[in-house]
Formats: sequence, C-alpha cells, structure tokens
Amino acid sequence: MYRLTTVFSLVFLLSCGQRHSGIIVAGSTSVQPFMEKIAEQFILKYPAIKVNVQGGGSSAGIQATFNGTCDIGMSSRNLEADETQLKTVLIAYDGIAIIVHKDNPTENLTTEQIRKIFAGKITDWQGLNGIDKKIISVTREEGSGTRAAFVELVMHGKLISDACLVQDSNGAIREIVATTPEAIGYISAGLIDERIKAVAIDSIYPKLENFVTHRYRFVRPFLLMTKAEPKGNVRRFIDYVLSEDAQKSLKEAGLIPAQEIKQ
Repeated sequence: MYRLTTVFSLVFLLSCGQRHSGIIVAGSTSVQPFMEKIAEQFILKYPAIKVNVQGGGSSAGIQATFNGTCDIGMSSRNLEADETQLKTVLIAYDGIAIIVHKDNPTENLTTEQIRKIFAGKITDWQGLNGIDKKIISVTREEGSGTRAAFVELVMHGKLISDACLVQDSNGAIREIVATTPEAIGYISAGLIDERIKAVAIDSIYPKLENFVTHRYRFVRPFLLMTKAEPKGNVRRFIDYVLSEDAQKSLKEAGLIPAQEIKQ
C-alpha cells in the first residue's frame, strides 16, 4: 500500500498544488535522469523557459498527462489500450539489465533461471554459482514502467514473488545491489555503473551492439506523451529532445536513439 501511495502522490500533489510557470515533465523514474540532463541542456539554450522534471512512475505520468497536471508525461512502457488517446513520441529504446554485486561470480543466467528467481522458485545462489547464500531479489513497485516491461519481456506472465524487496526507483535498486553481495535486481541498462555487474541473459550481454541488432531481446521504449498535439514551448522542448545534440547525449548515456534500431 505504501508503494502505491508513493506512485500516485505525484498526481495528487500536481493536481492540488500551484501550476509551474514553465514546462512540467513527469512520470517514469527510468526516463527521469536522462530527461533531467537534457532539460539542463535545453535551459542553457533557452534560459527564459523553465523545465521541471519529476518522477513518480510511468503510470503516474500517464495519469498526470490525462489530468493535464503535467505538460509532458514520461513512460518506459508501451501504453495500454485505454491510454492510447495520448499523443506519444518515441525518444529512445532502453535495455533492461539484470544486475548483481560486482563481486558476485555469476556471469550468465538463462531467462528461465531469472523467472524462477523472481517468482521465488530459486532462492539461493548455490545452484547458480556455487556460493551457499540466500538470494535477495529486488524489484520495482506496481505502476513502474520498468516492472511492467520486466514482467512482459522476462516473466512471461509468471507473478513476481511477494518475498522480493520492493524499491521505487532504478537508482534505489542499483544502490541495494551495489551494497549487498547476495542481491539481484533489474534496472535500465543506461544506469549501469562500475559498482555493479550486468550479467548476460542466455549468453547475450546488455550492450549497445546487441540492442540494435535485436540479439538482446529485453528492450523497451522510452516515450514522451502529451494530451493534445504539442505546441509552443512544449513543442520546442520535444523537438530539442529529438535533436541531434540531445539524441547524442542519450546514446552516450547507454540508450539507443529510436532511429538506430534495425527493423
């Protein structure tokens, strides 16, 4: 219940609070850090336009876009049938990486092993890497775009175990895995750093060259959304996100510019 409250608190605060005088961008915590960086670049180019980037999760961002309490929503999952009235812009693709502590000797897991870990069917590391330790599996909260993509792409309908530790951002999962040798989690591949290790899935690593050739199959979209056709400063900001400079920044951060995915 606490996590659900957290997810929807953004919508409540935006709807009850005073509207920001500039552009409010809200939603996916996976998209958020990349959008914050682009917003900084945009403000340098257009100092008169304020941009306020907030998290809350994909579902919260979608709802805030419907409510008109944000100007631009962010989602790290495809929209459901009852959400497709929103105008969407694909800005990049992102791989979902399975991460472990940097000292964990595990280098590769099969998709089935990952499903069983997060479903609570495999509960210790011994059968995977020979270390007799309990697995601490870490997942995202309900409403998270990362979780929705993980369930769709990896779990294939199997339920995530209630025994998993729940966190409300990719950064929080990364921090727990970086400081907990027995932990395993999943995050945006663009947020991998030297404190953690991304394992191969079915012997394929989450690397850019494997994303663009579809060898690595666990890839999801990063979307921006508006309630109506964007115009004015909102249009200007979205155009900037799609510009060569901004798309280069996304690529340098480990994402795949939309036009680079081979069909």
